[in-house]
Amino acid sequence: MACASPELAQANMFLLECNCKCPVKANLISLIQLYRLIKETIMKRLLTTYVLATLVLTTLFGCASHVPLIPVDDRSVSPGESITRGGKTTLQLLGDPVSVGGQLPDVTLVDINLKSVDLKSQVGDVLLISIVPSVDTDVCERQTHILGEESEQLSPAVKRITISRDLPFAQKRFVDETGFDDILFLSDFQKADFGQSSGLLVDQIYLLARTVMVVDQTGVIRYLQVVPEISHLPDMEEAFRQANALVGDQ
Repeated sequence: MACASPELAQANMFLLECNCKCPVKANLISLIQLYRLIKETIMKRLLTTYVLATLVLTTLFGCASHVPLIPVDDRSVSPGESITRGGKTTLQLLGDPVSVGGQLPDVTLVDINLKSVDLKSQVGDVLLISIVPSVDTDVCERQTHILGEESEQLSPAVKRITISRDLPFAQKRFVDETGFDDILFLSDFQKADFGQSSGLLVDQIYLLARTVMVVDQTGVIRYLQVVPEISHLPDMEEAFRQANALVGDQ
């Protein structure tokens, strides 16, 4: 037979004492107090159960909650076409479209130290360029973490660049928080010259379309994926493979 809780045992003793001393009034008072004791006991047990369940769920799923499940898209649209947001809103891509086989746009961007950087000055190495709307969003953050954390999949000869229209201050904060100081962060915040020169400027929101680009040592674009749905990730593994293949061709 299961042992009763101390609170219920106390309630039973109280009820027996009241029955011996008083008639109806005592029974009524004892029942009310018994109800209060039982209610208090149940509430304590419910609270304990809730706390334990919360601790278990936090332990099992807490860390995973910081890495949201984001679809990886292997499809691509062409610069200058259109993409979707949330699968419903269609957004036109503005500017002069680049294409595979064409040259990397000759534009000036700004690094995290507010210094002007000629994008063409980076030509000479194989470039893996990750283009994101904003590093302050979950999908862009994940895309950039893949670029920074899975770099062991890339040849050391591949230079990694992230371009967005974030202010350089936001990009610098991101670098300070993540330690990705081996990625060159460039901002197109001033006049959207890169977006306009590549056909990757998103109408209405005027951010850059989610894109990954691989450029060879002569400045020719050899691989290009523009993600059709802006909330999806590009196929970074394929971009890594394409960049490594260019290094192997040297």
